[in-house]
Amino acid sequence: MTNPKIALVGSPNCGKSSLFNTLTGSRQKVANYPGVTVEKRSGTYTADTGETVTLVDLPGIYSLKDRTLDEKVSRQVITGTHATEARPDLLLCVADSTNLRVHLRLLLELKHLGLPVILALNMHDMAERDGIEIDPEILSRELGIPVVTTIAVRKSSLNDLKKEIQTIIRDLPEARDAIDAPATRDLQKQARNLADQAVIKEGEHHKVTRRLDNIFLHPILGFVIFFAILFVMFQSVFAWAEAPMELIDGAFGSLQGLLVDILPDNWFRSLLTDGIIAGVGSVVVFLPQILILFTFILILEATGYMARAAFIMDRLMAKVGLNGRAFIPLLSSFACAIPGIMATRTIEHHRDRITTIMIAPLMTCSARLPVYTLIIAAFIPNDKVFYGLFGLQGVVFFGLYLAGIISALIVAAILKLTLTKGVPQPFLMELPKYQLPVLKHLLINLWERAKAFLRRAGTIILYSAIGLWALAQYPKKPIGGTDPDIYYSFAGILGRYLQKVFEPLGFNWEMSIALIPGMAAREVAVGALGTVYALQGDEEQIEQGLHTVLQNSWSLPTALAFLTWYIFAPQCFATLATARRETNSWGWTAFLTGYLFTLAYVAAMIVNKTAIYLMA
Repeated sequence: MTNPKIALVGSPNCGKSSLFNTLTGSRQKVANYPGVTVEKRSGTYTADTGETVTLVDLPGIYSLKDRTLDEKVSRQVITGTHATEARPDLLLCVADSTNLRVHLRLLLELKHLGLPVILALNMHDMAERDGIEIDPEILSRELGIPVVTTIAVRKSSLNDLKKEIQTIIRDLPEARDAIDAPATRDLQKQARNLADQAVIKEGEHHKVTRRLDNIFLHPILGFVIFFAILFVMFQSVFAWAEAPMELIDGAFGSLQGLLVDILPDNWFRSLLTDGIIAGVGSVVVFLPQILILFTFILILEATGYMARAAFIMDRLMAKVGLNGRAFIPLLSSFACAIPGIMATRTIEHHRDRITTIMIAPLMTCSARLPVYTLIIAAFIPNDKVFYGLFGLQGVVFFGLYLAGIISALIVAAILKLTLTKGVPQPFLMELPKYQLPVLKHLLINLWERAKAFLRRAGTIILYSAIGLWALAQYPKKPIGGTDPDIYYSFAGILGRYLQKVFEPLGFNWEMSIALIPGMAAREVAVGALGTVYALQGDEEQIEQGLHTVLQNSWSLPTALAFLTWYIFAPQCFATLATARRETNSWGWTAFLTGYLFTLAYVAAMIVNKTAIYLMA
């Protein structure tokens, strides 16, 4: 056959493109398929017989299910239904030898097409390094196709592959008709069975990974372990952070006292002690808790467990019309909703991506941590529960995170039944190996998180504290006024106006003031509360800490309503701006803002009224 055409097909990261580069050398062209952004790479090499063989490097895909644009283009090319690309004569399927169970699934789909197929077990050197031994003859016998081992970056290792290609193309027919791609079932199970037969020796590392996955990915036990890890993580945030938080709080208190002693009683001293230190210090004190939370998250990512969490949640996500891939951005949103929303770019289906963006702000980001811990420390006693094993504060903290997750799933289910209705997409993802985290990398990442938090404290929170202090200075208290000076200021006037809106929730005017700067960044609300109560002049209470002030100023129903508000209310303006950019729609952004505010208002009101009724 003259000028035979071969399509290289394989999953992402299998070394397919490296194999293409080694075979074609400099004789390759790169363009885009007409009308789409999918890259088209083609090239040629000269066979031993002198024939020119054309190679087409198709996009890396896990299946031919048309879930993504890459899969759609690949399917069209392979079946001969593409508008500008003729059907290939031969399929060269490239598989990663170190992860055969995952990569054989695509091969089984290709085999059902009826085209000639060659399987290249690539990264053979990596498999040998890991102690993995594969018998290509078993695979060839079971599949009924040629199977060769390759090392894509070594030209000398491709001789057997070239011989098999030459043998097949010698007897190929000239016609290139379109073919159908029949539906197949249970391919993953078949792939596992084939791999079990062909892998005659499994590397110790892979054996340990598989055994651990039998535990961590168990349908029931894996789910229990996942939530147990989350529970321990939130318990630790309270239990381990208490001592360093008291140290930081004491340092800011001492600094306040020192400035009061050495500076005259004027506006400058008030700005430093009641504005900057009270505002910024009220937030910085929560740095230990944030670092503990990020330590857990970074360790879970570094060990490879975080990817497993997506698979664990896939079954639950499927019940609300999404899949496990949507849970990865949601996990990222525990740190911050902005990178979480940006991470939805990995979700192939547009409607699933929109749904995930709409629920990402319901995940409890680290900026909410200061608000949660302040209110919990002030109103929830740290009594031992569950036979003395856990502290009540940690249980409540876990409950707040769980409330966000459950709410997100409910909202997702509603959206998938209405505005973003669509066919559920299957979930395929390659799992990384288990490994121990590198201490150096962990410390560097923690330092970056600490810098980011302190940078916010030194900019957004600082500016908000100064601005709020300035609004609290004028107008001055009128003669005969009985309330604190701030009550008559611009800040107090704004707070009393907003209190009319939030009165059904049980919020006072001080809380209403804090909600406004809290839209710039969630943790700013704590700093705003610190500034507002510091300006009311009760030095004895302020020295004892903001949580003591709140205990004497708020009722329990009010505190619970405030916590509920922060579970649901829209996060910072930057989050909304990111949602606007990622959805490219003002309509979806308005919907996101509107439904979150409505949910926060209604839920906080219900919690407040219910708590009042139960305490009556």
